[in-house]
Amino acid sequence: MFNRTTEICVDFDGTCVSHEYPEVGNDIGSIPVLKRLVENGMNLILFTMRGEDCGLEDAVKWFADNDIPLYGINANPEQAKWTKSPKAYAQLYIDDAALGVPLKVDPNISARPFVDWQKVEDILFGIGE
Repeated sequence: MFNRTTEICVDFDGTCVSHEYPEVGNDIGSIPVLKRLVENGMNLILFTMRGEDCGLEDAVKWFADNDIPLYGINANPEQAKWTKSPKAYAQLYIDDAALGVPLKVDPNISARPFVDWQKVEDILFGIGE
């Protein structure tokens, strides 16, 4: 589905973990899928509203603690060569607020809906086809 240089912007709250801001949320199943994306040559860009003064360091630490390398943080490191746009460029965006991203509800994990990573994995890797 993707070539070896695909960049993927990934939101954090409600996407990688449940919504618990300003704390880091609960595990929602993103870790094995994010690792699989990296193992398949994808470049992950953390694309979050968390900033320097509002929890960004905690989100970056979550990726490091889970051995998931980041290609960029709120920016694609390559795009400055060809644009001054502040929007991080990627071929794919995974965000709980994005149209069409599969969500699930589990009140044992979070009061708010979050990304259904099993369905995302099925979409990305064609499982079950």
